[in-house]
Amino acid sequence: MGGTDRAWGLTLGRVRNGPKDVSNLCRSIPTGTWPEARAPLVNAQLSLAATAEGLTPAHVRFRHGIPCHARLMELVRTAAEARASRRPVLGAFVVFGAFWGAWAALVPAVEEAIGATAGGLGVALLFLGVGALPAMALVGSGIDRFGGVVLPATLLALAGAALLPAFAGSVPTLAVAMMVVGAASGAADVAINSEVAALEAGTRTTLMPLAHGTFSAGVIVGAVSAGAARQLGADRLEILATAAALIAVSAWHNRRPYPRPNDAKPQRRVRRRSLVLLGAVCAVAFVIEGGIENWSALFLERELGAEPAVSALAPAAYALAMVAGRLSGQWLLRVASPGRVLASGAVVSTAALAVGSRAGEAALAICAFGVAGLGIALAAPILFGAAGRRGSDADRGASVATVTTISYLGFLAGPPLVGGTAQAIGLRGSLVLLAAAAAIVAAAAPRLELD
Repeated sequence: MGGTDRAWGLTLGRVRNGPKDVSNLCRSIPTGTWPEARAPLVNAQLSLAATAEGLTPAHVRFRHGIPCHARLMELVRTAAEARASRRPVLGAFVVFGAFWGAWAALVPAVEEAIGATAGGLGVALLFLGVGALPAMALVGSGIDRFGGVVLPATLLALAGAALLPAFAGSVPTLAVAMMVVGAASGAADVAINSEVAALEAGTRTTLMPLAHGTFSAGVIVGAVSAGAARQLGADRLEILATAAALIAVSAWHNRRPYPRPNDAKPQRRVRRRSLVLLGAVCAVAFVIEGGIENWSALFLERELGAEPAVSALAPAAYALAMVAGRLSGQWLLRVASPGRVLASGAVVSTAALAVGSRAGEAALAICAFGVAGLGIALAAPILFGAAGRRGSDADRGASVATVTTISYLGFLAGPPLVGGTAQAIGLRGSLVLLAAAAAIVAAAAPRLELD
């Protein structure tokens, strides 16, 4: 590669760093590096880059006769604006995850406060799904009609709903509170994922893995923080009020969502079957996620005789692997296609869960659960992102809502499905079931047209 090509490679590598960097780079190229004889080649390369970004060629000239793209600077400014636009919604993912992490740590305190049995608490928690599913199904059309303003509205609704479990005094009142929380959470879930899908479409960048990675990190931070707060004497109202305040602050920061064009045409008729398929595969992935999250510690205690301090390492390893896997997706999806990443990850999860089902030592089982989480981590971001790309701005919210609603069924069905299997053939058999589910995801991935 000659000096000109090396300089051009440097330029391409730095165009997204901001207008100032690009301007300085252009001005710093010494005389003769881009000789006039090479101008047509450089001009063609810039035009090709602009075409790939959907830009219209319009050229200006910098010093030393360097041909540059007037629209290239607009591209850089757009990238900088996108970076600013994504911060509020990524913050929303963090606080959304932190709320659910805090709630997980509060469940024992809530159970004690209302005097519920394990069965009664389980019935009350089922009302999360009763509220979430219809809200998820309905909010998509609202996003398509009213735009990103739905996002701060749903976050405010969640901030208010988050306080309700603190006032529940019985199983019936907790059930009502969880139904309201489920509805607000389901609506917010669709809204934040739709916002990221709009950002991806508008900027042609991949953000869904990063968003879901921040959610997973928020879950860990919320659970640890709420646990520490309980240890220091904080009650459920104080902890939930803190979470609600953070959600309300996030709603304020998301008051100016990413703008959507309003001249797009809906494409529902073409995409309905493909969206259902995306949702079904994501539901299978969520069965795996829920199975590992809810049953891995129990597997170590019942099958391997591990102490509680050791068994807790299994869901912890899984959670950390999910964060690492989703954050690494920002890089992986630049070097490999979404279908290949999804299929490869599912194969890894299949192998890890198969090994875990045969594990005779706690250390091997913990590693297996971590590797399985790493493999399945990118399923939801890839499939949600594909849902956003399937349609226009006129019905992107409905597309994301369809996939989110169907996939949520996997979260609801996963724990009882794994529990029923464990009751029938043992916990090792339930891990074989999860391995089979991962194999289904791997087999389906090449047929989903995710690119």
